[in-house]
Amino acid sequence: MRKELKVSPSIAAGNLLKLEEEVRKLEHSGADSIHFDVMDGHFVPLLTIGIPFIEQMRKITKMHLDVHIMVTNPDSTFENYLSAGADTLSFHIETALHPHRICSKIKETGKRAGIVLNPSTHWKDIEYLLPVLDQVTLMTVNPGFSRQAHIPLVHKKILELSKYRSENNLKFDIMVDGGVSHENANTLNKLGVDIVVAGGAVFNFENYKEAIVKIKSASITN
Repeated sequence: MRKELKVSPSIAAGNLLKLEEEVRKLEHSGADSIHFDVMDGHFVPLLTIGIPFIEQMRKITKMHLDVHIMVTNPDSTFENYLSAGADTLSFHIETALHPHRICSKIKETGKRAGIVLNPSTHWKDIEYLLPVLDQVTLMTVNPGFSRQAHIPLVHKKILELSKYRSENNLKFDIMVDGGVSHENANTLNKLGVDIVVAGGAVFNFENYKEAIVKIKSASITN
């Protein structure tokens, strides 16, 4: 029997004026982590609050913080996010100058190292890094805006990566970020996905626990 998908709600889709209230609701929702997107206004169009925001979240919760930095300079800034409280730190291969060095430094601190791939980036671009990674995030939208439509063309890439992982006995998690809902949760699980980032699929509902249960239950429906 397949395991349920883990769900990481993207706090950017919540009410940021009520951050602590949103975090408290997520703590009792069955969410497996809290996903936080950092956007620099250069690599992606939007600009979001970064390090101070993560520091405040770290002060108010013990939940796992999954931090995704969409920035042009991960080599010179990644350590700041670890210091702020990230438990998993993922950066884009498209912007990193020395990705192996970044991953190694992240893991030296005891945190989880992840890499993110845009829809147009092939997973083979990071094949040499896969043995040292804890997580690979495949974007199923073009990064920068929430509530975009899921891109099914990425499914082939997900399946290829999942098969490669199995054939080579690798242990990294596969995360999917973009347009996830209970309607495609089962398909993603079958492709080999372990974790999904959920925005509107959680925060559009009054009861976050029910929304997350709906995604998890749908993911194991035969």
